[in-house]
Amino acid sequence: MSLVNFTNLDFEDVKTTLKEYLKSNSNFTDYDFEGSNLSTILDVLAYNTYITSYNANMVANEVFIDTATLRENVVALARNVGYTPRSRKAATSAISFIVDATNITPKPASITLRKGTVAASRGVFGGSSGSFCILDDITVSVVNGIAAFNEIPIYEGTVVEKNFTYSARNPQQKFTLPNVGIDSDLIRVGVKNRESSTATVKYSLQNSLFYLNSESKVYFLQEVADERYEIFFGDGFFGKKLDDENYITVTYLVTNGDSGNGFSQFTFNGRLTYTRDGNEYTVTSGISLLTPEYTSRGGSSIESVESVRKYAPKIYATQNRAVTADDYETLIPSKIYPDTESISVFGGEELIPPQYGKVFISIKPRFGDFLPNLIKDNIKLKLKKYAVAGVVPEILDLKYLFLEVSSRVYYNTNLAPSAADVSTVISNNAAKYADSTELNKYGARFKYSKFLKVVDDSHEAVTSNITVVKMRRDLRIVPNTLAEYQIGFGNQFHISSIDGYNIKSSAFRIAGIPENVYLSDIPNSNRQTGTLFFFTVPNMGSQSPTIIRSNVGTIDYVNGILTINAVNVLAGMEKDSQQVIEIQATPLSNDVVGLQDLYLQLDTSNSTFEMVSDEIASGLDPSASNYIVSSSYAEGNLVRAGGPANNFAGSTAASTVASTTSTNSSFAGTTSTTTPSGSSGGSSTPSGSGGGY
Repeated sequence: MSLVNFTNLDFEDVKTTLKEYLKSNSNFTDYDFEGSNLSTILDVLAYNTYITSYNANMVANEVFIDTATLRENVVALARNVGYTPRSRKAATSAISFIVDATNITPKPASITLRKGTVAASRGVFGGSSGSFCILDDITVSVVNGIAAFNEIPIYEGTVVEKNFTYSARNPQQKFTLPNVGIDSDLIRVGVKNRESSTATVKYSLQNSLFYLNSESKVYFLQEVADERYEIFFGDGFFGKKLDDENYITVTYLVTNGDSGNGFSQFTFNGRLTYTRDGNEYTVTSGISLLTPEYTSRGGSSIESVESVRKYAPKIYATQNRAVTADDYETLIPSKIYPDTESISVFGGEELIPPQYGKVFISIKPRFGDFLPNLIKDNIKLKLKKYAVAGVVPEILDLKYLFLEVSSRVYYNTNLAPSAADVSTVISNNAAKYADSTELNKYGARFKYSKFLKVVDDSHEAVTSNITVVKMRRDLRIVPNTLAEYQIGFGNQFHISSIDGYNIKSSAFRIAGIPENVYLSDIPNSNRQTGTLFFFTVPNMGSQSPTIIRSNVGTIDYVNGILTINAVNVLAGMEKDSQQVIEIQATPLSNDVVGLQDLYLQLDTSNSTFEMVSDEIASGLDPSASNYIVSSSYAEGNLVRAGGPANNFAGSTAASTVASTTSTNSSFAGTTSTTTPSGSSGGSSTPSGSGGGY
C-alpha cells in the first residue's frame, strides 16, 4: 500500500492513514498501535504531516490573487499585472484669511505661509481632532496693508520629510518611506547633485513607460510590506538614472484618511514669514479668523484587499486602453477619478436614435451628487491617453429615479406594544434598506420580494403586508422659457386605466393659464403609446378634472418615456433651489431597475407604512367576517401634492420669450435634440436647458 494522501488537513485522518500504511507492512502484523510507544511516534508523524500540509496549502493559496489573504502578497500579485493599489487619501478643505500688515514693522512687501501645519480643527469631530497642512510655501503680495490668502487648499495629516543619498556602489539600495498612512498623490520628490548643493530638481510620478526617454525626470512608486511605499528611479532608458551621491528629498503627508472628514471650523496654527533687507521676520499679529470654504471631505482608507482583487485583473484586461464600456468603468475609478462611488458607461449606439462616435459616462462621486465642470474636463483630458481616437466621451450629471412605496402592514395586536412602535421599526428598516448597496449604485435593481421580507421580518407582530410601488422623477424646468422636455424612467409603465390618468404630476404654472395645472395621459388603442394633456382640478382630492389643453406631448409606455411639446412653464415646485415638476408612474414590474445613467433611490420620506389590525391573527375575528381588504394597485388622487409657492405671481402675458429650448432629462437612451451633457439633470447651461435629477 502506498502512502498517497499527503495533503489531508485533518489530524485524525492523517494518523489513520499512517496506521493503515504500517498495518499493510508484514513487519507490523498484529502490532498494537494504540497501546504501544509507537502510538506516540505516530502522533508526532501525524502532527508533522498535518503542519506541513497546512503550510503547503497556505503557500499555494498565496500564489494566486483570488485566494491570497496577506495584503503584501495580494499587492505583489497585482504589481505583476501593472496595478498599484490606491493609497490612503487625505481629507481636504480650503480656508481663507487675511493678514493686516499695517502695524507690522518693518513693512513687508509680501508674506509667505510656510509649508507644514497651518490649521487645527476647532473642537472635536467623531471623537478625534485634526491637523491640516500645506505641502508647498504660498506667498501673496501685501496690497494696501493687507495680505489676502484666498481659498488655500489644506490637507489633513502631518508633513514628513525623508532624505536619501544614492550610492552607485550599492545595487540593492532601496528608497522605502517608513511611515504608514501616506497619501501617494501628495508625495513631492526633489533631487540635488550633492547634499551641499542648493539647486533642487523636481521629479514627477510616472505610472507607465510611455512618453519616457533617458532624460525624463520621473520616479516610480510601489506599495511594499506593511502598507509602506518604495520609490525607485529610471535606469537611463526609461527615465533619468541617478548619479552617485545624488541627494534625494521626499516630502509626503501622513494622514488619518476618512477620520479627517467632517471638520468645518479651524484655528490658525501655521507660520507666516517675510524677508526684508536680507533678514527673515515672523508674523505673529494681525491674523484674522480662518473662513472654511467647505467642510473637510474626500478622506478615505487605503484600498482594501477585496478591491485590489477586483480591479487588478480588470486593469490588466483593459491593457490601458478604453475601448469597451467595461474598460471605462474600470479605468476611471482606478486610475483617473478615485473618488468615484458608482459609475455607468454606455455607447451612443445604444441610444434611440443612435449617436455613433460617443460614449456616455455618468459618475456618482463619493461626496455630493454632481461633478463640478472642472473635474469633468479633467476626466475627459485624462481619458485621451486611453480612449480610441474619434470616440468622444460625454459626462452626464447624476439623474435620480426615485421609488416610493405605500405599505399597508397587517399586525397581530397581541404581539405589538402599539401600532406606532411597529411602524417606527418598519420605517427604520426601510431606511436601512434604502441606504444599502442594493440600491445606491448604477445598474441597481429594487427587488420587490426582498423588500416585502424586510417589512415582514421587522417585528414579530407583522403578519403580512400589501405594498404598492411607484416611480418618480423630478423634471427640472426652465422658467419663463418656451422649451420642449423629455424625461425617461427606464422601466415600462403599467396602464391601469385605458381612460387615462395613469401618470400623475405636481402642480405647475404655464403661460396663458391663470391657475395651477397638472400633467397626465390617455393611452392609444395599442396600449404602447399615448398622448399627454394638461388639466386642472378644484382641489387636491377632486375626481372631477377639467382638461384645458390636449395633445401637449406623447408617452411611450413600453420604454417609459414622456415627451412634452414646446411649452412656457412659468413655475413649478422648488427643490434645492431648482424649479421642478414631480412626475409619477406605476412600473409594469415591481422589480425596478436603474437603466444606464439612472441612479435608483428609495425615497423613504415620501413612502408610507400604514398599520392595519389583523383581527384574524389576533383572534378577534376568526371567521374573517370583518377582514379589512387592501388593494394591491395604486389608487388615490389624480394629482401629486406640491406646486408653485402660494405667493407666485406669474403673469399670463409672460409667453413672449427670446428663444426656444429643447431639453432632454431622460436616461440618455431616449430621443434628444440636444446633447445629453447639456441637458442632463443637475446642471443647467447658459442657453437655459434643464432636465430631471
